[in-house]
Amino acid sequence: MRYAPPRVTRQVNPILTLLDAKLHIAGSEILWREVIGNGFGLASAIGGMRRRVWAWPVGIAGNALLFTVFVGGVFHTPQQLNMAGQAGRQLMFIAVSVYGWWSWYRHAARGTALEHRGVDPRWASTRERVVLVVAMLAGTAVFAQLFEWLGSYGPWAEAWIFTGSALATYGMARGLAEFWLIWIAVDLVGIPLLIRAGYYPSATLYLVYAGFVAWGFLVWARAMRRPTGADAPLNRFSTADR
Repeated sequence: MRYAPPRVTRQVNPILTLLDAKLHIAGSEILWREVIGNGFGLASAIGGMRRRVWAWPVGIAGNALLFTVFVGGVFHTPQQLNMAGQAGRQLMFIAVSVYGWWSWYRHAARGTALEHRGVDPRWASTRERVVLVVAMLAGTAVFAQLFEWLGSYGPWAEAWIFTGSALATYGMARGLAEFWLIWIAVDLVGIPLLIRAGYYPSATLYLVYAGFVAWGFLVWARAMRRPTGADAPLNRFSTADR
């Protein structure tokens, strides 16, 4: 009687399965985590437009997934690119989003007439606008040198995107309507960069996001024209409502 060694059952790790899952389109491999992470990002944008507190934790979940996408040499993405600016951007999002989550939650907990919205939108002051412009230019110059030293793909473009994303996220947390305009400046650079690098789901989201950002800006501008307490109709997600 021949001895048969026991069969070794391979344990399936659901986390690794998620990280490795790929979508095949026209001969190209796209990671599902890139698609899902960007889906969370879009949902967060919708929550941000409606000034809902849940926008922040949803965004954090998407940022965590996208971090693994942009550190491609470590997490073995199809592109095998380490985009330090894009990866660092996700970590920055998480850090600033914690602040935004706390700030909006504290505002909503006061039970204002805005149906527990997380922030009252406002225009930035002249001084704040000057600070934003100077920070954008200086931050881009500084981070471009850092990303170039790290061997990142497209260091100047990534520096612009990273700096703009940080300022836009902070502006959103503070309720500054100009943060939508900063996002448009980020998208104009981000779309061609991501297409050139082969991150098509992210590039597609940037493209969709550009139009959505313009809409969000109009929504916030309209909300600021309403008297305090008259914002209730915005609870319906319509053209009157990222």
